[in-house]
Amino acid sequence: MFSSFVFCSLCFGNLVVFGNSDAVTVVQVTEGDTVTLQTNVTQLLEKHLITWKFGYPESRIAEINKEAGNFSTYDDLDWRFKNRLKLDHQTGSLNITNSRPKDSGLYQVTIKSKTESTHRFNVTVYGHLPVPVISSNFSQCPSSPSSSSCSLVCSSVNADHATLCWYRRNEFTSGVSISYLGINLSVTTEVEYRDKYKHNYSCVLINPIRNQTIYLNFTQHCGTCAVTTSGGHAHCCDSTQAVLRLVFTALMGVAAVTAIASQ
Repeated sequence: MFSSFVFCSLCFGNLVVFGNSDAVTVVQVTEGDTVTLQTNVTQLLEKHLITWKFGYPESRIAEINKEAGNFSTYDDLDWRFKNRLKLDHQTGSLNITNSRPKDSGLYQVTIKSKTESTHRFNVTVYGHLPVPVISSNFSQCPSSPSSSSCSLVCSSVNADHATLCWYRRNEFTSGVSISYLGINLSVTTEVEYRDKYKHNYSCVLINPIRNQTIYLNFTQHCGTCAVTTSGGHAHCCDSTQAVLRLVFTALMGVAAVTAIASQ
């Protein structure tokens, strides 16, 4: 299931969405990529007049007057595009270099020659996805070896328009956390100790065009597990906690011996 989900998420490129009026081309890129908005013109003609606009209310950001030999960008009118707008002198297409999330929005190009046509583009620039982090859920580490599972937390910081979830093998297991505002995400799952050698667990951060995956390492992430003689239960704790408990147990043993010797 996961493989098909990732495959579909990576299929997002330039999509065309049809509404009640004109078609809107959906463009999705990762921050830093160049956004290319096509006019579908093969070669500019002498009478071509092309105007590019952005946002709502619309502001003119570029214009081509082929007859006058004028190829102009107006990035001084919207400083977000400063020195990043490039016009193709052959096709009239617009390139936005070093894209940023704030470049997201609706773009429109009007092409006038013998006829007039308008094309619209809904652009989304996604921020870079960080690699998620797996850690033990310390609050769920029991004080006695009576648990058969480890409680783990997967988290990500500054995730923008992304989904965070756990998978066992290639199937979704639990915990979905969705962000639209670049906030921190976290999801929890219970990992059965008996599955240690049976299943591959992974935590995945996904947006429509990218994914970041971290795989569970039982020794590293689940810590020390001790199986009891009755019921086959496992006690899973963070390795630091395990060391502290061993030290505490040793100290208690020394104290008990000292107490007996003093009697």
